[in-house]
Amino acid sequence: MNTLIIYAHPYEKSFNHAIFEKVKQDLTKKHKNFDIIDLYKDCFNPVYTTEELALFKDGKTTDKLVSQYQEKISNADEVIFIFPVWWNDTPAMIKGFIDKVMKKSFAYEVGKTGLIGHLTHIKKAAVFTTSTSPTWYLKLFCGNAIKHVFINATLKQLGFKNITWHNMGNIDNSTAEMRQEFLDGIDL
Repeated sequence: MNTLIIYAHPYEKSFNHAIFEKVKQDLTKKHKNFDIIDLYKDCFNPVYTTEELALFKDGKTTDKLVSQYQEKISNADEVIFIFPVWWNDTPAMIKGFIDKVMKKSFAYEVGKTGLIGHLTHIKKAAVFTTSTSPTWYLKLFCGNAIKHVFINATLKQLGFKNITWHNMGNIDNSTAEMRQEFLDGIDL
């Protein structure tokens, strides 16, 4: 299986970075092939320019990173997302990644009742997040945006299959033992 890690956090001392390191370590230990998209390290610009948006209807891009990312996605059959939950949802960097990289013709086509995903070669996906709010609070009181919008509406619509979500909630009040338990529970 070829795994693609899509990582979006700017701070190397964050718990998201610890998750990123643990995922890489596990994949290496299991001799799995993997590639990385590190959105902040790559200085990915999640904002559409006027010039690029003019190409939207044709699924084209002016951003070289978009083309590189599409190639990496094409070569993967498993994708692992790692990012924080900010304001009960994906950070702008992930939203912009979806907006700019998941282009028409590459990632989907428009059918009579909505989008038809082209990324059906992605047989497995995992989403690892951290949040200030406890996970139960995100699910019950904040609309469960990661599950309902990012996973069920976006990734599944693009054709991703077998998607799991793992959140380290209440991160600000977690102990070192709780964080280590979360890391130990990562099994790829």
